[in-house]
Amino acid sequence: MTPRTIQQLFDLKGKVALVTGGSRGLGLQMAHALGEAGARIMVSSRKAADLEEAVATLQAAGIDARWIAADCSDEADIKRLVSETVERMGPIDILVNNAGATWGAPAEDYPVDGWDKVMNLNIRGYFLASQQVARACMIPRKSGRILNLASIAGLGGNPAGMNMIAYNTSKGAVITFTQALAAEWGKYNINVNAVCPGFFPSKMTMGTLKAIGEDKMAAHAPLNRLGDDEDLKGITLLYASDAGKHITGQWMAIDGGVSIITGG
Repeated sequence: MTPRTIQQLFDLKGKVALVTGGSRGLGLQMAHALGEAGARIMVSSRKAADLEEAVATLQAAGIDARWIAADCSDEADIKRLVSETVERMGPIDILVNNAGATWGAPAEDYPVDGWDKVMNLNIRGYFLASQQVARACMIPRKSGRILNLASIAGLGGNPAGMNMIAYNTSKGAVITFTQALAAEWGKYNINVNAVCPGFFPSKMTMGTLKAIGEDKMAAHAPLNRLGDDEDLKGITLLYASDAGKHITGQWMAIDGGVSIITGG
């Protein structure tokens, strides 16, 4: 076989990508990366208004993008999301599990309903979406890429002293889930990898950044900066494309170097 060029390896033309939690923040950035490489994009989150705005920005960039509102903590909604995506766009080649939630409270006071909300969306939802997409598309075709959004908060400890035990636990579970699923589904030629972002300005991190200060948070990183609207694009495209076809069961911290200081 003649080796492909780097442009050919990263090319996603003809691929269909489903991005959960894709209406804003990191999910929307990843959707842009996949779409800019040629993939057709289905984004999902709970709120139709947010999705309409996200798809408008994707389409303005020349990306073939559509949306479906769904709650990724609900099994029936995930089944509907997958079946409607296949019906409207064809088999799913790339799944980005990004829908997530957080809840801050000291461990001794942490409410059980807060724990359940975070766990149900951040890890149970990833399992259900992966299972449904694999059953419907990836296993029968013996091909697929799954990208799971973890976090440097899942690498151990409590970054920046935040009281988010359920979130940290869920993101640690995402890393182990990624490794276990990659080991099981390698026989189907399904690559499963995780991305561990550090701090990126977003709606989810807004409260923390306001309380601690962006400059102080940036100072924790050897690169002395927070993540921006481009910093997840490269790893997303590597994991999703044939450029990363021999990578599975791995995680990568995209954090400006914070994890090498904290020991993650």
